[in-house]
Amino acid sequence: MEWATLPLKRYAQFTGRSRRKEYWMFVLLLFVAGLVLSIVEGIAGFDRTIGGAYGPLTALFWLATLVPSIAVGIRRLHDIDKSGWWLMIGYGPAIVGVAMLLLGAAGAVPALVLLGIAGIGFIVLLVFSVLEGTRGPNAYGPDPKGEDLAATFA
Repeated sequence: MEWATLPLKRYAQFTGRSRRKEYWMFVLLLFVAGLVLSIVEGIAGFDRTIGGAYGPLTALFWLATLVPSIAVGIRRLHDIDKSGWWLMIGYGPAIVGVAMLLLGAAGAVPALVLLGIAGIGFIVLLVFSVLEGTRGPNAYGPDPKGEDLAATFA
């Protein structure tokens, strides 16, 4: 359980690197906790009360885990020697597209195009998240696996 909760201990640490195991165990923890909260809200009868999609417990949970989710995503990108700004290829168009739909700005077609672009961006991020990290230190810090190959083979 240590790997799943490590991003919560590093709540707002946007520097350094996170291994695939840390990232995916945290994603699993978020999925299971969100599922349990949704079931509890459904049984209690107050699901879909926020925006027709979420219950209050689920919404609070996602809000409380937003910062550590972004932080572990950035650290995961750092592990493959990419800037954390790569997260914006999915989230940027998604945020703008949803805002356009909610505000009714510029019609639905441009917003849906942006959401399609966001989908492609999220596929790229998924591929990045399953790639093995850079061996040894990189521009974002030492190897989280603790292997310094330069020292090993020197």
